[in-house]
Amino acid sequence: MIKLAIAQIDTVLGNVEANLEKHMARIDEAVQAKADLVVFPELSLTGYALQDLTAEVALRPASDDPTFQTLLRASQRADLLVGFVEEDERHRIYNSAAYLSQGEILSIHRKVYLPTYGMFDESRYFAWGDSIRAFDTPLGRLGVLICEDFWHASPPYLLWLDGADLLLFISASPGRGLDTGDALESARWVEHVAQAYASLFTTFVTNVGRVGFEDGLGFWGGSVVFDPHGELIARGPYHEESLFFAELDPHQLHRARTRLPLLRDERTELVHRELQRIRHSDSPGPRKPFK
Repeated sequence: MIKLAIAQIDTVLGNVEANLEKHMARIDEAVQAKADLVVFPELSLTGYALQDLTAEVALRPASDDPTFQTLLRASQRADLLVGFVEEDERHRIYNSAAYLSQGEILSIHRKVYLPTYGMFDESRYFAWGDSIRAFDTPLGRLGVLICEDFWHASPPYLLWLDGADLLLFISASPGRGLDTGDALESARWVEHVAQAYASLFTTFVTNVGRVGFEDGLGFWGGSVVFDPHGELIARGPYHEESLFFAELDPHQLHRARTRLPLLRDERTELVHRELQRIRHSDSPGPRKPFK
């Protein structure tokens, strides 16, 4: 069994030190509960609505960075997934997530799809990530996506083909839409998408959201964990900080994929061929309106 700890937290905008202190407190609680992996939301070390603060809070994910020194030491007690603003050697800034394990950085995912519509303006402050890859950990092969990434079908699909048995989605999702009783409309959208990916890809899926308010945006939390059958394992509260746990049974992967062998039967060569055709087609032909 793998014990997953979901750290659904609020953050202090632009205050890495205060947010790191909260991370360490949640990690201590999770380790005491014998968690194997602690997952934090999108930009958990910095807050979301940074705007002109973005470059000021950027970190270099390396052992000589004071923030990462602390987190790397903590990762010797449990694996960690944290969200942060990353600056690379050419001073490009990314919305990133780091997976840490046993004192090492195993993976950095840079957000691939930056929403720049409606209330969102991410491409003004961040560079686009250009890689979607699963990676091996002591707990198995995992994949990480950040918020808008999992609204596009291709990133989860690519992680599935790349062998990810657990998809870790992290988000800072502002509440939108009318309240439908016990949840905002935006919460329902996210939950339905996460459950659909778990069912379609016969894999474990978690979405970890943050809570709190920034610059008029309200973040609703409501983190969820689904099993490879698409069944809900655990759910966090709406609008409240919470540390809660979910136990994942790796044997469920075998049972789900025996019952529904979608991964075995996936025709990747056909997908590749048709994508090449679509990409290179000079004239896709007239499109008739849907009636």
